Amino acid sequence: MNEHYLRNVIEAALLAAGRPVQPAELIQLFDENARPSNEQLRAAIDALAAEYRERGIELKETASGVRIQVRRELAAEVSRLWPERPARYSRALLETLALIAYRQPITRGEIEAVRGVAVNPNIVKTLLERNWVRVVGHRDVPGRPELLGTTREFLDYFGLRSLDELPPLSELKAVGDINLQLALGPEAPASAVAEPDAPPTAIAEPSGDEDESEEGGELSAEGGASHELVAAPPDVDD
Repeated sequence: MNEHYLRNVIEAALLAAGRPVQPAELIQLFDENARPSNEQLRAAIDALAAEYRERGIELKETASGVRIQVRRELAAEVSRLWPERPARYSRALLETLALIAYRQPITRGEIEAVRGVAVNPNIVKTLLERNWVRVVGHRDVPGRPELLGTTREFLDYFGLRSLDELPPLSELKAVGDINLQLALGPEAPASAVAEPDAPPTAIAEPSGDEDESEEGGELSAEGGASHELVAAPPDVDD
């Protein structure tokens, strides 16, 4: 198969999809008698990624597949296309999300024990509504509290292929270091979930001084938080 043609089809498909696309889906785009092998497809994806290294866009592989996105370092400039104020999430919400990601499966009580303050119900509600977190079971103790874990959409949103790609907690200077993504198009369905890949047992230090009464609050691009943009209109309903 012509390699140039193969790269062009992959590039066009990723731009048109506006979401991560699995390699198996890309192979199905070709006629049955002219489909590339897995090795040819991987080589074409790698070649396309190499072509983008000096450009404003890049190929990114996440849990749901491959996507084309705007480079993170250009997020501030590109985000000016949307004058609306970006969605914001409070530090307490991000701390809770980080604890779920690193200690999953974890109960609300265990989160409270680490952070030293009660978890406002609006925090977990927001995480569930964003499809970043789901109930994965119940702890076998009196009351059978819910166990929380992250979803595949969580991995996609933060540009991760698996939980193994979470940065070591020692590298996180603050919860605000977590890179958020500003969606530029239709978001992919979040029905599929990520299976925990033996996440680290280390935990974030409790802040102890968060005002949990403002958990409907938000964290914006202001204050230095970097954003990762994908080729897909903002659809924020928090």
